[in-house]
Amino acid sequence: MNLNSVLNESIFDESVENLLEKIKVDYAKWTDWEEGIQRFNEGIRIKVGTKYTKVLTNGSVWGFIANKDGVHKGIPHQMGDVFKAAGWAAPAKWVRGSIFDGKTDWFSWTGPNYL
Repeated sequence: MNLNSVLNESIFDESVENLLEKIKVDYAKWTDWEEGIQRFNEGIRIKVGTKYTKVLTNGSVWGFIANKDGVHKGIPHQMGDVFKAAGWAAPAKWVRGSIFDGKTDWFSWTGPNYL
């Protein structure tokens, strides 16, 4: 493993954690029920696969993050691109945003926004 891939992996991991924190903040804006916020925050996690990192919220799929550059359903994507879930095991066709983007207008606590 070379230095660039280690740096990219570190930046990727940090950006995923930042996304999870932003999802939690968005949920907290939606409700003021303290117990619900705590339960939501404890239930958000990731599952890393070979192509995508799946973001889970309390047993539901929030979305998918591309682990590396590639092509999905004939459309090129870059590492860090985020997809809405098409189902439990697969992302939908179009990229909705990127974990490397500082903006938060492309998602909410319920998942990446529709196009």
